[in-house]
Amino acid sequence: MAGSSKKAIYGAIIANLAIAISKFVAASFTGASSMVSEGIHSLVDTGNGILLLYGIRQSHRPPTPQHPFGFGKELFFWSFVVAILIFALGGGVALYEGIHHLQHPKEIEDPIWNYVVLSAAILFEGSSLLVALREFKKLRGETPFFKALRDIKDTSTVAIVIEDTAACIGLLIALICVFLGDVTGNPYFDGAGSVLIGILLICVSTFFAMECKGLLVGEGLMQEDLQKIKNILEMDSRVEQHRAPLSMYLGPHQVLLNLDVDFRDELTAKEVEEAIDELEMNIKKAIPEVNRIYIEAERLLRSKNKK
Repeated sequence: MAGSSKKAIYGAIIANLAIAISKFVAASFTGASSMVSEGIHSLVDTGNGILLLYGIRQSHRPPTPQHPFGFGKELFFWSFVVAILIFALGGGVALYEGIHHLQHPKEIEDPIWNYVVLSAAILFEGSSLLVALREFKKLRGETPFFKALRDIKDTSTVAIVIEDTAACIGLLIALICVFLGDVTGNPYFDGAGSVLIGILLICVSTFFAMECKGLLVGEGLMQEDLQKIKNILEMDSRVEQHRAPLSMYLGPHQVLLNLDVDFRDELTAKEVEEAIDELEMNIKKAIPEVNRIYIEAERLLRSKNKK
């Protein structure tokens, strides 16, 4: 799955870098505020892609004595950093540029540069978004799009989908505002476009940051997955009772699961061990992301840990 994420990220980096350069060139000729904001946005997205690649690489490091469960959460951390950069550098600078140009409006010179660059950028960003959406489709399956954005824990792929979507919307805003400014001769449209782009990026980054925060502080399995685990336990005749499953994401596709199970009194130690093995197998089959299971069997076996 990391390969899928990398494919979308590489595509986004190449597209964003080329687009950022062209936007800044156009801005230097026209003086358009919204074009400067869009150039900063693309430059930030380029850096974000590099950070996500670094996060993927770090998350694949093998476990150490100090980090026995590995480094899967590295990806969550660097995704959170990306969200902050979108907020501060992307949204913040765009908002500042927009407000500045609203206070000191400047007529756009030679807008044809903006039309050419923005149209080309929409094509490049749209192509990058299609690649990201194809990779995202592999992850979400038949899950509705917006629900999948919240449920899928592969934050690198989600980040690229969110970034590319925001980029396409931002480009459309910039194009519309440049057009309105050109047709009406009103220079305030340019600054207004930059403000709208800034607000868009701040909203997007806030949503993504909250999703990353949940994973960093110990988010567990969704309710439907927890119910699958409960059903497996309740359908096993050897299980007398059990406590609520405790789970936590250690990485995009790594889940730690702790179970406290009370087996029937008449079972022997060997039978309890066999029951634990079968429960682990059934749970992993139902939820492949659960790859670390620790079951505490009461009474006959006070502590029985299985991986």
